[in-house]
Amino acid sequence: MNFRADIQQALYELAYHVVRGNLKHDQAANVLSDVIEFREDMPSILADVFCILDIETGCLEEKSKRDHFTQLVLACLYFVSDTVLKERLDPETLESLGLIKQSQQFNQKSVKIKTKLFYKQQKFNLLREENEGYAKLIAELGQDLSGNITSDLILENIKSLIGCFNLDPNRVLDIILEVYECRPEYDDFFVPLIESYMYMCEPQTLCHILGFKFKFYQEPNGETPCSLYRVAAVLLQHNLIDLEDLYVHLLPVDNAILEEHKREIVEAKQIVRKLTMVVLSSEKTEEKEKEKEKEEEKTEKPPDNQKLGLLEALLKIGDWQHAQSIMDQMPPFYATSHKSIAIALCRLVHVTIEPLYRRVGVPKGAKGSPISSLPNKRAPKQAESFEDLRKEVFNMLCYLGPHLSHDPILFAKVVRLGKAFMKEVGTAKKLSSDDRMFQSDGSKQEEKEKMEILFSCLLSITDQVLLPSLSLMDCNACMSEELWGMFKTFPYQYRYRLYGQWKNETYNSHPLLVKVKAQTIDRAKYIMKRLTKENVKPSGRQIGKLSHSNPTILFDYILSQIQKYDNLITPVVDSLKYLTSLNYDVLAYCIIEALANPEKERMKHDDTTISSWLQSLASFCGAVFRKYPIELAGLLQYVANQLKAGKSFDLLILKEVVQKMAGIEITEEMTMEQLEAMTGGEQLKAEGGYFGQIRNTKKSSQRLKDALLDHDLALPLCLLMAQQRNGVIFQEGGEKHLKLVGKLYDQCHDTLVQFGGFLASNLSTEDYIKRVPSIDVLCNEFHTPHDAAFFLSRPMYAHHISSKYDELKKAEKGNKQQHKVHKYITSCEIVMAPVHDAVISLHLPKVWDDISPQFYATFWSLTMYDLAVPHNSYEREVNKLKVQMKAIDDNQEMPPNKKKKEKERCTALQDKLLEEEKKQLEHVQRVLQRLKLEKDSWLLAKSTKNETITKFLQLCIFPRCIFSAIDAVYCAHFVELVHQQKTPNFSTLLCYDRVFSDIIYTVASCTENEASRYGRFLCCMLETVTRWHSDRVIYEKECGNYPGFLTILRATGFDGGNKADQLDYENFRHVVHKWHYKLTKASVHCLETGEYTHIRNILIVLTKILPWYPKVLNLGQALERRVHKICQEEKEKRPDLYALAMGYSGQLKSRKPYMVPENEFHHKDPPARNAVAATVQNGPGGAGLPASLAINTAKLEESTAEETDKLKEKSQGAMKIISKAVNTTPKVTTSNGNSASNSKVIKEKEDKEKGGKEKDKEKKEKTPAATPEAKALGKDGKDKPKEERAIKDDKARDTKEKTPKSDKEKEKIKKEEKTPKDEKSKTVVINIESKSAAEKEREKEPSRERDVAKDMKSKENIKGGEKMPVVGSLKSPVPRSETSESEREQKRRKVDTHSSPSHSSTVKDNLSELKDSSAKHYINHTTPTLSKSKEREVDKKDLDKSRERSREREKKDEKDRKDRKRDHSNSDREVQQDSTKRRKEENGTTGSSKHSKSESPSDSPRSNEKEKEKNKSKSSGKEKGDSIKAEKMEKSSSGSKKESRHDKEKTEKKEKRDSTGGKEEKKHHKSSDKHR
Repeated sequence: MNFRADIQQALYELAYHVVRGNLKHDQAANVLSDVIEFREDMPSILADVFCILDIETGCLEEKSKRDHFTQLVLACLYFVSDTVLKERLDPETLESLGLIKQSQQFNQKSVKIKTKLFYKQQKFNLLREENEGYAKLIAELGQDLSGNITSDLILENIKSLIGCFNLDPNRVLDIILEVYECRPEYDDFFVPLIESYMYMCEPQTLCHILGFKFKFYQEPNGETPCSLYRVAAVLLQHNLIDLEDLYVHLLPVDNAILEEHKREIVEAKQIVRKLTMVVLSSEKTEEKEKEKEKEEEKTEKPPDNQKLGLLEALLKIGDWQHAQSIMDQMPPFYATSHKSIAIALCRLVHVTIEPLYRRVGVPKGAKGSPISSLPNKRAPKQAESFEDLRKEVFNMLCYLGPHLSHDPILFAKVVRLGKAFMKEVGTAKKLSSDDRMFQSDGSKQEEKEKMEILFSCLLSITDQVLLPSLSLMDCNACMSEELWGMFKTFPYQYRYRLYGQWKNETYNSHPLLVKVKAQTIDRAKYIMKRLTKENVKPSGRQIGKLSHSNPTILFDYILSQIQKYDNLITPVVDSLKYLTSLNYDVLAYCIIEALANPEKERMKHDDTTISSWLQSLASFCGAVFRKYPIELAGLLQYVANQLKAGKSFDLLILKEVVQKMAGIEITEEMTMEQLEAMTGGEQLKAEGGYFGQIRNTKKSSQRLKDALLDHDLALPLCLLMAQQRNGVIFQEGGEKHLKLVGKLYDQCHDTLVQFGGFLASNLSTEDYIKRVPSIDVLCNEFHTPHDAAFFLSRPMYAHHISSKYDELKKAEKGNKQQHKVHKYITSCEIVMAPVHDAVISLHLPKVWDDISPQFYATFWSLTMYDLAVPHNSYEREVNKLKVQMKAIDDNQEMPPNKKKKEKERCTALQDKLLEEEKKQLEHVQRVLQRLKLEKDSWLLAKSTKNETITKFLQLCIFPRCIFSAIDAVYCAHFVELVHQQKTPNFSTLLCYDRVFSDIIYTVASCTENEASRYGRFLCCMLETVTRWHSDRVIYEKECGNYPGFLTILRATGFDGGNKADQLDYENFRHVVHKWHYKLTKASVHCLETGEYTHIRNILIVLTKILPWYPKVLNLGQALERRVHKICQEEKEKRPDLYALAMGYSGQLKSRKPYMVPENEFHHKDPPARNAVAATVQNGPGGAGLPASLAINTAKLEESTAEETDKLKEKSQGAMKIISKAVNTTPKVTTSNGNSASNSKVIKEKEDKEKGGKEKDKEKKEKTPAATPEAKALGKDGKDKPKEERAIKDDKARDTKEKTPKSDKEKEKIKKEEKTPKDEKSKTVVINIESKSAAEKEREKEPSRERDVAKDMKSKENIKGGEKMPVVGSLKSPVPRSETSESEREQKRRKVDTHSSPSHSSTVKDNLSELKDSSAKHYINHTTPTLSKSKEREVDKKDLDKSRERSREREKKDEKDRKDRKRDHSNSDREVQQDSTKRRKEENGTTGSSKHSKSESPSDSPRSNEKEKEKNKSKSSGKEKGDSIKAEKMEKSSSGSKKESRHDKEKTEKKEKRDSTGGKEEKKHHKSSDKHR
C-alpha cells in the first residue's frame, strides 16, 4: 500500500513539473511509458494522478499550465485507455482531449442511464399472469430425475424460462422449494440447484421465503407440514440459511415456552399436594368434577410449536449442532419431554453407537437387528471406540435426560456399553498391576487418564440419564437387572453416591419425576396399609412392581413405617422376595441413610434407653440381610466409621446382622443347659446353645465372612469395638444417664464377643493368622484391652495348635495314646512359646515374680471346650433327636418321602453329635495331660502365696469372669482345676475366700450384663463349695489331702505334711458359713445404699446365685426383709428395680423350704433364746465366725524361697514364744500333740464361753439395734479420740455390771496400770505385720473412711453400745458357758463390722496377713540381737530346764532386747512382740486384752487396732494357739533331732503354751485386721 502511494507521489511530481513547464511533455511521456510496465495497475494510478491535476489545473487562471496538462494527457493516451480516462476526467477535459464530441450531450446521456438503473421498477410476471411459463417451470422441476439430468442443466432452463416469460425470480425460488418439499428423496438434486440459484439472489431471500411459509401456518388451528420442517432442516444443515435468521420467524417465542415450563412444574406440585392431602369422600367427588372440566378446556389445541418441529426434523436428518443450539435456547429437558423429539434423538444415538455396540455390547448368542447409518454425510461420526462416545453420544444422552425411558432398547444398549467399558477398565487395571515396569510409561499414563475421564462421564450419564429414565419406565424388571449388571462393577461408594442423588435430587429436577414420586408414595401407602402376614404374597408382588422403577422412594417410605411399627418387620421382610438385585442394593443404601439420619435422636426422651426406631431398624437389617443376597460392605463400613467417630449406638446393627446371618446369639438370659451346650463343639452349640434354632446359616455366614475379608473390615471392627468399649464412658458418657452408658458399654462388649465368636468359627486358620497380629502388638500398638486381645487371639492359638498337631501326627504315625499326647504337648509348646515371650511386655516385671507368663498365657488361651466335656448336653440333644424320630414314625399324615428325609436328617445329626463328643473327649484328655506337666512351673510365689492369689484374681479371674457367660463358668472351673491338679503355691482356700468375702465394690462397678456374668461366676464357685460342704466323703476325697487346703507355715514347694496341716471338714463348714455370711452382709449393704447401680447389680447377682445361696435360714430371712423393703420403696420411683426385686423375692420364697438352720449348716451348740432374739434384732448373721475359723486362718501360710534357710530358726523361735506363755494358760491342756488336739480345744473353748454370751445379749438388747453397715461404720478408725473415750466409759460401766472379778485378776489389772509408759508402748501385738501388709493397710484406709464419713454420730453411739459386752467378757473369769456365748456374739459383731473395702477379702485379712507377718517377721526385720536370742532358745531346749528357769531366762533376754531397742529402731516391732510375750508370762492370758488397751501416746496411730484387738482376742487366741502348736510339733520333729530325749515333756509344754501364745498372737492379728 505504501509502495502504491510512493508511486503516486512520484508520478504526481513528474506530471507537475510538466504542468509548470519545467519539463517537456515528450520527455515525461517517455519516462511514463517506461514506468507503466512495472505494475498492472499503473494505468489506473496514472489516471488518478491526471484526475487530481485536472481539478487543480481547471481552477488555475494560468492557461499555459492547463495546456501543458492537456498535452501531457494526449501524449499518454496510447498507454492509458480512454475508457479509464472517461471514468476519471471531467467531461469538459474529455471534450478538449477529443475523447467525446460534446460534454453536454455526454452529461444528459449519463443522467438517463442512472434514472433507468435506479428509479425504474421492472415488472415480472406472477403465476396468474404468466401461467405458461410457470407451468413449464413446474414440468422442468417435476420431471424424472433419475437420468443424466443435473441441477446445472435445469438451472440453465430455469434461467431461460425466467427470461422468456419474465417470471418473478423469488416466485421461481418458492416453487423450487415447494417441489423439493414434495420430492424429499432428491436431496442430491435440489440442494445444489438451490445453492446455484442463490448466487442470483440476495442472501436473505431464501430465509425470508421460508419464514413467510412458516408464518402461513401460524394460525390458531394451523398445522405446519413435516415436509417444510425437513426442507428447512436440510437447508440449515447445508448452511444455505442461518439458524438465527430463521429462528425469529418461528413461533412460539422463547418467553412463552419458559412460561409453559413453569406452569408444568406448578401443576406437578399441585398434584403432589393433592396426593399427600387427606381428602374426605364428599370433597373427592367435587375434585373429580373440577378435573374433568379442566381436561375439557385443554382439548382446544394450541398452535404448533414450530421450533420443536424444526428441532425434530434436524434430529431426524442428523444435524446435531443446530439441534443442540435450539435445545440450548429452551429450559432443560423441555424439548425432550415431547415424545417425538425424545424418540428422534434416541434414533440418532442408536445410529451413532451402532458400530461400537456391535463390537462390544451385543451379548453372546444374541443376533440383534443392525441399524443402518444415516445417508447424510454431515451427520455425527459413528462411534468406533469408547473415546468416540465422549465426543457426541454422552452429550446427546445428557440432553435426553429422564426421557431415555421412551426407548428401553437404547437404555439397554447404553448400559451394556457401560458394562463393556467397566470390563475393559478392569482388564487394564489387571494388566497394569501385572506389569509394573511399564507403569511410568507416558502412553500408559495417558491411557489411564482417558479411562478415568470416561469413567466419570459414565457415572454422570448414570446419574442424569439412566436412573431418572428407570424411574419413568413402567415396572421394567429386565432394565433393572440390566442396570445392575453394570452397577455391580462399580465400588459400593460410587453406587451409594448415585442412589443418594437419585433419591434426594433427581426427583425434584423435572415435573414428570415430581409427579412420579408422589404417585409412588401414594401407591406405597396403599400397599403398606393392607400388608399383613396373611397377604404377604400379593402385597409382595405389588411392592416388587413398584420397586422396579422407583425403589428409593418406596423403600424410604417402607423404612419410615418400620421405624414406627416394629410389627411390620416380619411381613415386610417376607414381601421383599420379588425385588431385583439392583433394588436390594438400593435397599441397603436406604437403610444406611435412615440410620445416619442426623435429625433422629438415638436415645429416648428419658435418656436411659436406645430409641425404638433404631432397634426396629437394626432388627429389620438383620432379617433382610440374612434372607436376601444384599451386599454388606457399605453397612459394615458405616458401623466402622461410626466407631471411628466414637459412636457406638450403631453397633446394635452389627449385633443383629451377625446374630441373624451367622446364628450366633448373645444373651445374658441363657439357661445353665444352654451354657453347658455352649461349651461343646459347633454342632452342639447350634443345637442346644441358642434360644432360636437358627438354621441354614451356612450361606449367609459365608456372605458375611466374604464381605468382611474383601473389604478388610474383620480386624478393624474388632479393634474399634475393643477400644470403643473402654472409651464409651469417656466419649459417650458425658451428660448421659449412667444406665444408658452401661447399656452402651454392654452393647459394645456383647457385639465384640459375638463378632469375635463369628470370626473364630468362620475364618480359616490362614485367614485368622494373616489378619490377627500377635498379642503384644494388639495390646501395645493397637491399645486393645488385654481381655479382648486374648479373646481375639484365642481361636488363632487353638487353630494353630490343632494344625501343628495334625502335621506331627501325619509325619509320624503312632497310634498309642501316649504318643498322641506327646505330639499334642509338642505342638502346644511350638505355638505357645512365642506367646509366653509376648505376654511379658503386657505387665510390670514384678508381676512375673508370682505367676509365670506360661500360666498367664495358659489361663487366657484355654476355653471351657478344653477343660470339660458336657456329656449331659450331648446326651440331652441326642435324646431329643430320638424323640423327634419317634414322632416322625408315629406321624401318619407325613408323606413317606418327607419321613425318610427327616429321619435321615435326624440320624445324621445324631451321628455328628456323637462323633463330636468323642473328639472333644480326646481333646480334653490331651489338654489335662498338658496342664499336669505344666503346673509345677505355674505359680512362682517369689513374694507370698497371698500376693500370688492377688495377682491371679486381679490379672486372670476378675477380668475374664465378666467377659462372657462361658468365661464366667470357665473361671470357676479353672480355679477348681488348678486345685485338683495340686498346683504348688496355690491356696484354694485363700482364693475362694478372697472371691466370696468382699463383693461390694466388684458388684458396684459392673454394668448390668457384667453383673449377670459375675453372678454366674459366683454361682459356679458356690456350687463347688456347696458340693464339698455337703458331704464329708466328697470333701475328704477332693480336698482332704490337697495342698490348696493346707493351713500351716511351709516353705515354697513343700507339699508333704501330715493330716494336721489340712483344714478339716468341720472347720471347712465353718468357713463356708462365714462366706455365706459375708455374701449376706455385702448384699444388704448394696441394697441399703439407695444407689441404682448397686441395687440393680446385687439383685442380678443374687438371682444368679439363688441355687446355692442363701442356704442358711437366718441369712435368707435377713435378705428377704431387705428385698421386701426395696420392693416397697421402688414401686413408684424406679419400676425396673421394682420388677427385679419382685422377681427375686418370689424366687427366694420358693427356695425357703430348702434352707436349713445355722446349726445344721455347720456344727454349733444350740443357741440360747436371747441369742436368737438378738440375731433377729440385729439382722444378718447369728453366730458370726466360729472359733475354729481362726485355726484355718492362722494356719494358712505365705513363704518364699528365702524362708527355707530359716525354717529351723523359725520353728525354734515359735516354740520359745509358746514356752513363755505356757504357765498363763491353766485352762487349756491336751493329752498329746496329735491332730485331735484342735477339735478338743475348740470344744473346751465353746463350753467356756456359753455363760458370758447370755449377759452379752442382755446388754446388747439395751443398746439400740443397728444394721451391719452402721456397725461397720462405727468400728472404723476415723475418729480415734472419741472412740477411745467411748470405750473407756463402756469398760467402766462394764466392770460394774459384770460378775465380780477374782482378787487375782484385780491385782493383774492394777499391775498393768502401773506398767511404765515405755513398756506399754512396746506391748502392742505379738505378731508384727510385714511392710507390705502395712502398706496394704494404708491403701485401704481411704476407702474405709469414705464409708465411715456417712454417719459419724451413729458410729460413736453404736461403738459404745457394742463394745461394752466385749470388754466385760474379756475381763471377767466367768463360767465357761457364758464365755462361749459372749465370744460368739463378739465374733458375729466382728464380722458385722468388717467394712469390706476391696477384693482383698477376709482370708487375706484374718489369715494371710497373719501368715505374712509371721513369715516376714524373720525375713524383713531380723537383727543380730534376734538371731542371738534364737540361738539361746536352741540352747535352752537342749538343756531342757525346768519351767521356772526357762521363764527367768526369757525375762533376761527380753530385758536385753529392750535395752537394745533404743539402738535398733528398725526392730521396733519385734521388741514390741517380745515385751508383749513377757507381759503375758507375768499377768496371764485373761489380762491380755488390757495390755492392748493400755498404750502410750506415742503409739496413738495404733489405738484403733487395740480397740478392735479386744473384740477379737477371745475368739481367736485359742485357735491360734492350736495352730502354732500343731505346726511346731511338725517342724520340731523334722527340724531338730536334739529334742529326742525330752519329747514328751516338750509336747506338754507346747500344748499349754500354744493356748496362750497363740491366743495373743491371734488377738493382735484380728485387731490389725480390723484396723485395716
